[in-house]
Amino acid sequence: MTHNEELSDFLRARRAALTPEAAGLPSGPARRVPGLRREELAALAGVSVDYYTRLEQGRHITPSEPVLDAIAAALSLDPAETAYLHAVARGKPQARRRSPRPQVVHPGTLRLIDQLGDVPAYVLGRRTDVLATNRMARLLLADFDAMPARQRNAARWLVLDEGARSLWGDAWEKTASAMTGALRMDAARYPDDPRTTELVGELSMHSEHFRRWWADHLVTEQGHDAKTLYHPIIGRIELASEALSLPDPGQTLFVYLAKPGSEAEDALALLAHGIQAEHPAPRPVK
Repeated sequence: MTHNEELSDFLRARRAALTPEAAGLPSGPARRVPGLRREELAALAGVSVDYYTRLEQGRHITPSEPVLDAIAAALSLDPAETAYLHAVARGKPQARRRSPRPQVVHPGTLRLIDQLGDVPAYVLGRRTDVLATNRMARLLLADFDAMPARQRNAARWLVLDEGARSLWGDAWEKTASAMTGALRMDAARYPDDPRTTELVGELSMHSEHFRRWWADHLVTEQGHDAKTLYHPIIGRIELASEALSLPDPGQTLFVYLAKPGSEAEDALALLAHGIQAEHPAPRPVK
């Protein structure tokens, strides 16, 4: 799929998802298509209907940054979706056509996560590959080191692994769809990465949820978040997640933090020492 086709699909999906009421327009009589009409979106963005139509049709157009920002505002895109719009609209710079370099975590980063004590930490790279984990992350989430190299991927684990579904409980769909959105963002940054194409094909083949999320063009970027997990040893645990960009391109450090003096802090300490909680919280009923 070319960048223009990806841009076309993204614009169509976002226009169909935006109601006239959300855009500040009167709903009017019954509509034959969901969302806004092209002429309505073009008017909101301040561009001609012909120009927007050619853009949405995937014609070979290179819109300016102000035009893209205007379209993003008209579509009510969030910062991650706006960044994605710019990425897929700018075409393929020559430098990005080269095969990405192998993903290697800096030794200093490895020492850092290993010295975090009871704090789970891991590093994600391109296509949400799990590049490094400390002992606590392996105890809390999954032992990625024990998986075959090509299966050490956060999106793959969340979407296909039953253990991940059980661990995340009621938040599984939100968590897995967000990781799918992160994978789509990465696919825009590295459009010629064959491993990404292979991964998307595998997940599409085996997961109806993934196919729906991918077709909806979900786009997300990881940041601050609250996590509630249902661990088989320590039970229910509430943690705060922080995502920190590393100097190495495409790498992000994630840490899960317990509030000082909380039950979660005690639970992580128990997990670190291999002690099962006396009364772990029940798992959510599926």
